[in-house]
Amino acid sequence: MSQEKIVTIYDIAEKLSLSPSTISRGLQNHAAVNAVTKKKIFDTANEMGYRFNTFARNLRSRKTNTIGVIVPRLNSYFISAMLAGIEKEVNGAGYNMLISQSLESQEKEAEYAETMMHNRVDGLIVALAANTTSLAHFQPFFKHNIPLLFADRGVAGNEYTKVVIDNFKAGYEAAVHLAEQGCSRIAHITGNTTRDVYSERRDGYKQALKDKKIAFDESLVFETDLTEISAMKVMNRILKMDVLPDGLFVSNDFCAAICLKTLKQAGLKIPEDMAIVGFNNDATSRITEPALSTVNYPGQEMGEVVARRLISQLNAANPSPETLVLKSELIVRSSSLRGVV
Repeated sequence: MSQEKIVTIYDIAEKLSLSPSTISRGLQNHAAVNAVTKKKIFDTANEMGYRFNTFARNLRSRKTNTIGVIVPRLNSYFISAMLAGIEKEVNGAGYNMLISQSLESQEKEAEYAETMMHNRVDGLIVALAANTTSLAHFQPFFKHNIPLLFADRGVAGNEYTKVVIDNFKAGYEAAVHLAEQGCSRIAHITGNTTRDVYSERRDGYKQALKDKKIAFDESLVFETDLTEISAMKVMNRILKMDVLPDGLFVSNDFCAAICLKTLKQAGLKIPEDMAIVGFNNDATSRITEPALSTVNYPGQEMGEVVARRLISQLNAANPSPETLVLKSELIVRSSSLRGVV
């Protein structure tokens, strides 16, 4: 089989009877080439199957027009919404997006950070893995002043730019709501509390119990990976308790939906026997029976904000780190609404 010839600027120049330098400038949209000639060059290039050498152009400009994104998992409604927001903003600004998932592993996160560096991304957005305890694998970005922003899951302190919600406040409001619905034995299912999002929701839950004069019981806090299997295991433990909880605050909606289903299969009534509040306002929360009370966590808005902030840092000489806090909101539905005043 004969190999198809690669079309070069010299082939286009020969066809149009123009100099190769004019073709090169035209393909780069240079002001020295008039609009009519540019159109002829682009039309001919497309007709002949010319492949634009983006890589060589990027080497000259020292930019790849690519934004890297590392997230814990792709099979998450919240992460999907956040990625949609990032993509909308970076594409609108002329950038492409390179996505990797760490699968909640610091080791894989470090591998992908190195890959992003080798691919010469212009900036990086990261939602940290559940077990990440060190940021050493991001040092090359800090060293070379490549903008790195944290979204959703960040780190304590003000050294880095991050976009978050007030997780303490959100956890507090969820637990207060359950207490105000008459719940006095409230369990909490959380993710890995190494991450600020889960530790802060737990702390908000604990503060709500204190303010509502409900004794905190460590045996009612379950740290899990928030998967279907872990939710079912927790429910099996809870159902074996001598005294069941009458309220349940779960740190994501998918896990909360599994809990709700398992409790109903065991013969419990929701919310009469156990009121439930989830987190994220996933589509799942609206199709459970009863519909799931939850915290609206603006994934797409978070993606848009962190992408805009990254793009602004790419264009700034010495950007200062900042923490941007987005608004969250408790949405009360039937799974927790007992009508108690």
